[in-house]
Amino acid sequence: MPQPSWKVNEIFYSIQGEGRHTGMPAVFVRLAGCSMNCPFCDTKYAAREGQTMSAAELLKALSAWPAKAVIITGGEPTEQDLPALIAVFKNAGYQVHLETNGAKDTDVSRADFVCVSPKRYVSAQMLKKADVIKIVVGQETDLEDLQKYYAYENAKTQIYLQPESNKQENIDLCVKLLKNHPSARLSLQMHKLANIR
Repeated sequence: MPQPSWKVNEIFYSIQGEGRHTGMPAVFVRLAGCSMNCPFCDTKYAAREGQTMSAAELLKALSAWPAKAVIITGGEPTEQDLPALIAVFKNAGYQVHLETNGAKDTDVSRADFVCVSPKRYVSAQMLKKADVIKIVVGQETDLEDLQKYYAYENAKTQIYLQPESNKQENIDLCVKLLKNHPSARLSLQMHKLANIR
């Protein structure tokens, strides 16, 4: 029986620069491939480039660093066998965080933390599974459409607004929106401000 494998763009050790876990050291596993092709994507290179890796190869790569937190990102992780990948990391004792656009409803029940960042379309079921719904906000954002995500807020799920590219006009827009919806939070890309890889 063939062993599962994943197309991986890169693996690196850094500091989480966004959202609820800003400042947390973690190993980032960036999967390759994404069918969205969003114009503001800051990791377009991951949509195409990658190498196939087995579970054993992934765990060997992760063992080079002391952190026991893994952040699966992309590209778009749900376009590969994500439940199996989460299981590989969980069975090896890692805390698993996921960043996804949420377009495809996927079993993420074993993940410790799920961040859904909706783009052109998103699964309502994935929004219900999110710990954080991270909305990228720019000058072209449909602000009325954005408000539909507030309905998914509850004791588990929180809304984060992230200014596109950390531009000041987008930060100002996020602050204005947050003042009208104070249960949400601002998420700057601190790794870019601090020039952290």
